[in-house]
Formats: sequence, structure tokens, C-alpha cells
Amino acid sequence: MCRLFGLHAGRELVTATFWLLDAPDNLAEQSRRNPDGTGLGVFGPDGVAVLHKEPVAAWQDSEFATEAHDVTATTFIAHVRYASTGALDTANTHPFLQDGRIFAHNGVVEGLDLLDERIRELGVADLVAGQTDSERVFALITAAVRDRAGDIGVGIVDAIGWLADNVPIYAVNILLSTATDMWALRYPDTHELFVLDRTVPAQRRLRLRSPRIRAESEHLTSQPSVVFASEPMDGEDWQLIAPGELVHVAADLRIDRRTVLPRPPRHLLQHADLSAQAAASQHV
Repeated sequence: MCRLFGLHAGRELVTATFWLLDAPDNLAEQSRRNPDGTGLGVFGPDGVAVLHKEPVAAWQDSEFATEAHDVTATTFIAHVRYASTGALDTANTHPFLQDGRIFAHNGVVEGLDLLDERIRELGVADLVAGQTDSERVFALITAAVRDRAGDIGVGIVDAIGWLADNVPIYAVNILLSTATDMWALRYPDTHELFVLDRTVPAQRRLRLRSPRIRAESEHLTSQPSVVFASEPMDGEDWQLIAPGELVHVAADLRIDRRTVLPRPPRHLLQHADLSAQAAASQHV
């Protein structure tokens, strides 16, 4: 399945180093299926979003994914893609950028014809450059945020609520970030999503590792932060986000957790319902 990673460092710029994949000669041993793309989105010193992303169509193309990336920012979103829809190209590689916000998604949404029709009705079809369900979901959220006068939390709930009522859903785990705030949603209970509260630092350097994504920061030894990840990473006290729970991290790193979607989708897909490509992309 796709891997999500989000880091909010508060109001202060910090430098962090990311490795989105291990060395190419080790990858085949780590998973039954190789990744299809990697990406990193940040809000830098000027508060402007910057995306660094590349498809991984073959291990010969994996230099971007396996090299260390040193980036300075306030918020960071990293993603390792296992494609369920869309070609292996940059347009379909996460994260995505719309209205100055960065977004990444893990899961599968079907009923794309109906979703496309809804996006056209809302006047945001031009935001979708690729073929993924993820970018369509982001466009639906962007339309809802616009309709809600910029209230991102309410927009997320409106958009995912519409999906839950109208199209088949296997999973919609998302991260969405601005330069000052970050939101995470786990929906429904298909895939796990975790939060790590480091707002009271214990004088230990941020050094996180999973089978896919690694992140380190000397700055975040004494400075507070909040981290999200698809799976627990080494040596920290991770908390599982509940199904339907929306977590908002504000600029001052205040954490607000609310269950906003208490019921499962009306058309909840099981793994056996997925196409072969989508099913292969969702292995844990």
C-alpha cells in the first residue's frame, strides 16, 4: 500500500533529511511489489509550496527516491506510491498541489465516472492533471473548501462525506498541509494511520525509520513537532488514529482530534472487490 508521512515543525523552520526508499538492490527483498513513485512536498522559507517527485518505473530510475534529500521547511509531506490507477508518470505521483495546499492519499476510491461528473459540476475539473483517484479526491476537497470560505477541516468532512454516500470506497487516508497547519484523516478502518506527539521533546534527535521512509532532523532534538505515518516507526510512542477521526495540527502545534465520520461508507469495498492492479497496490 502507499506510504504516507507528515511532519509539522511549528512556526520555526527546520532542516530535515529524507530517504524515500532504501538502496535499489535491497528493495526487492522488502516487499512483494515494488513502489511506483515517490514524492516530497514542503512549505519552505518563503511559505510557498514546493514539490519534489518522480515516478519509479524501473530500478534504473530510482536515484531520486534513494538519495538523501535535505530540505528546510515548517511542514513536510512524503509519499511512496503503489499505483492503483493512472500511469507511472510525474502527473500521477503524489503529493499534489491545489490552491496552495499539499495533499497525499492512501487507498482506493471507485466510481470515478460519478466523481468526475461531480467535479465538473463544482467547476474544478481543471485541477485534475492526471488519472488517479487521489487527485480527484483532492479536487473534491478543494471545491468544498472554497464553498466553505476556506475552512479546510469542514471542507474535508464535506468532501469525504459525499464520497462515503455516493461512490464505492476501500480506503481514504489523507494528509493535507499548508505552511501553518496539517490535517490527517483515517477513513474507514481499512488501513492504519498513526500520529506521534513530540510537542514535549525529550532531548532526543528526530530519527525515524520504516521499511520505506526514513526521516532525521538535528533541529528537532529540543524543538517540538508532530508526525503522521502509515505505520509506526522506530522507537517512538505512536498513537493509532481512530476510523473516521480527523486530526488537525495548528501552527502552534495544538492538536485537535475529532471523530467526524462515525459510520463506514455506504458502499464499502472489500479487498476481493478490487481490480487486480488496485488489490496489488493495497498490500500492507
